[in-house]
Amino acid sequence: MLTIFLKEINTFFSSLIGYIVVGVFLGILGLIMFVFPDTSLLNYNYATLDQLFDIAPMVFVFLIPAVTMRSFAEENQTGTIELLATRPLTDLQIVLGKFFASLALVVFALLPTILYYITVYQLGSPKGNLDSGAIMGSYLGLIFLAAAFVAIGIFASSLTNNQIVGFILATFLCFLFHWAFLFLSTLPIFVGRVDDIVQMIGIDYHYASISRGVIDTRDVIYFLSVIGIFLAMTVTSLERRKW
Repeated sequence: MLTIFLKEINTFFSSLIGYIVVGVFLGILGLIMFVFPDTSLLNYNYATLDQLFDIAPMVFVFLIPAVTMRSFAEENQTGTIELLATRPLTDLQIVLGKFFASLALVVFALLPTILYYITVYQLGSPKGNLDSGAIMGSYLGLIFLAAAFVAIGIFASSLTNNQIVGFILATFLCFLFHWAFLFLSTLPIFVGRVDDIVQMIGIDYHYASISRGVIDTRDVIYFLSVIGIFLAMTVTSLERRKW
C-alpha cells in the first residue's frame, strides 16, 4: 500500500496536477474571503471563518473529482491495472494506497488556509476574539468531508476507463450525497413526518453538526461508514476483471 501511496503522490507533484489543485483551491477561497465585497471578511463586524467552511464543500464537489478521476480510469485505459494486479498487492491495498494519496493532496491544499485563521485571529477586536473550538471542529469536518468525497471519486473512477466520465460521475455522486437529501427533506411528503431522518442520510447534515465544534460519535461513525462503503464498492468494482 505504501508503494502505491508514494507512486500516486509522486505523480501528483511531478506534473501540474498537484500544483493546479492547490492553486485553484486557495485562489477561489482567497477571492471569496478577501476580494468579493459581499463575502469578504474585511466587511464583517465580527471575526469569523464561516465563509471558508461554507464555500469549501462547493469547491470540493468539483475539485476532488478532478483529483480522483485518473485514479483507476487512467489505469484501465492504459492497461497498467493488470501490471498492478501482478504485484504482491491485494485489491484493497491498491484502493487504500490511492485513497490516502488523494486525501493527502486535499489535506495539503487545506494547510495554507491556516493563514486565514491567523489573519482573522489578529484582526479580532480584542485580538483573538474568535471561536477557535468551532473552527477546529470545522476543519475536522472538512477532512471527513474530503475523505468521503475521495472515496466516492475513486469509486466513480473505477467504473470507467474515461477520465471525463469519471469526473462527471464523481461530481454527480458528491452533489447527490451532500445536498440532495437536504432538498428532498423539504418536499411536502416528508415535511413534518420524516424530514429530519431524510436530512440525516445526507452528508451536509453531519458536516454542519461537526462544524459547530461538538464532535458527536454519530457523525464520525456516519463518515467512516460512507468511506468504508464506497471503498468496499471500489474493491468490488476492481474484482470485475476476475469474474
